[in-house]
Amino acid sequence: MKDLFSKLAYLIPIQPGPRSSLHALLNQAIAYVKELQERIEMLKQRRQLLEGTHHEAAGISGSMSPVVSLRDLGFILELCLISGLNEKFTLDQVINVLLEEAAEVVDVSYSTVGHRIFHTIYFRAVCSRIGIETSRLHERLKELIF
Repeated sequence: MKDLFSKLAYLIPIQPGPRSSLHALLNQAIAYVKELQERIEMLKQRRQLLEGTHHEAAGISGSMSPVVSLRDLGFILELCLISGLNEKFTLDQVINVLLEEAAEVVDVSYSTVGHRIFHTIYFRAVCSRIGIETSRLHERLKELIF
């Protein structure tokens, strides 16, 4: 039994102060386990929120329509696409549209969170004097994605 108490004392964070009795050690272990359970629950809620399942549980449909966003960052433009996993377009189709509009792709990144894919594409005009007509590019991307 003494061996079990020493293992328990090793597993829980040590409280500063005089050496505790076995009863105090058990109370500290119980409090520590409750604290860990609360932290696990908080982390589960946070994960659900990040995955979007929190919104689905609240009655909002998990399938959302894609989002297309173009931002001018000076010499470089940023294209953000947010879509579901089962969309009808592929990333290479989006890049082909950019190339057809005389854009040079600088960087591409993506991440998957829950049932959504976040694409970020940085690009610039092949010829800076001519530039890129962003309104036409935006319309072509909308046609492709929707």
